[in-house]
Amino acid sequence: MAHKLGMSGSTILSDEAKFDELFRTETDHIEIGEFASEHAFRQFLEKNLNEKSYGIHSPLYRSNSKYDLLEYVQMEPEQAWEQIEQEAEKLSRLGAEYMLVHFPYFKGEVGENGNAQIEAGLQRLSNLQKETNLPIVCEPKLGKGANPAGISHLYNFPIDAWEKYGLHLCMDIGDYLIAVGDGIDQHIQKWNEFIKVVHLHNVVNDTGHYIWNMIHPSQEHDPSYYKVEEIIKQLATGKDKIFVFEHTPHTQPDEQTVREGIQWVRELIVSTS
Repeated sequence: MAHKLGMSGSTILSDEAKFDELFRTETDHIEIGEFASEHAFRQFLEKNLNEKSYGIHSPLYRSNSKYDLLEYVQMEPEQAWEQIEQEAEKLSRLGAEYMLVHFPYFKGEVGENGNAQIEAGLQRLSNLQKETNLPIVCEPKLGKGANPAGISHLYNFPIDAWEKYGLHLCMDIGDYLIAVGDGIDQHIQKWNEFIKVVHLHNVVNDTGHYIWNMIHPSQEHDPSYYKVEEIIKQLATGKDKIFVFEHTPHTQPDEQTVREGIQWVRELIVSTS
């Protein structure tokens, strides 16, 4: 396949009353999760009817586990594993292109057995991928209070160990820029052949919290934003990827801004690849 552009359910907070907003003519993929109910999930499937490829960002249902595969955050890890195993079995029957999970996620500093924890999780995810024939995409995440330790630790994880488990990666450029800043290019160089999904957004700081906002070419000249043009171009090299717009509605981007941002990314990807 060629590179794809996708829209995330985060742009509407997975509100079933707004599903139509995800079916844009400029994009050909949807990534969504945290449905309010089974009924809402079925509504999405009926609306899609193979119109676009779709991936599910675990958890499938709101209020379920998002971060617990390695350590307790909201529930015990074994409960979280049971949840994603059930989700994978379900999604493998329903045509999803992949299931994305937050992995690895560490709340704070990573202990001396961090590599062993990650590898044990990879082995379990790899087995689940084989059993269900559903591709699994791992998204490394910032920890509590935007702690960068988990993302930084993954950079030192042996690439040959990752490779033997046959799992894909998602790079969330917002998380990575917060975690490693200008060092993001080194992380892309290391992991590029495994990256299947890219989460696209810039970052707005609001009274100590950060908000994902729509990327736009004007931000390249605004010192209050991260510069993402070269990052997108670097990610557009190598294997084909799905570039997913993952801003949230909090900054209320207007339709023109969204269209211009999508077009800009499309042009960057085409010119690079």
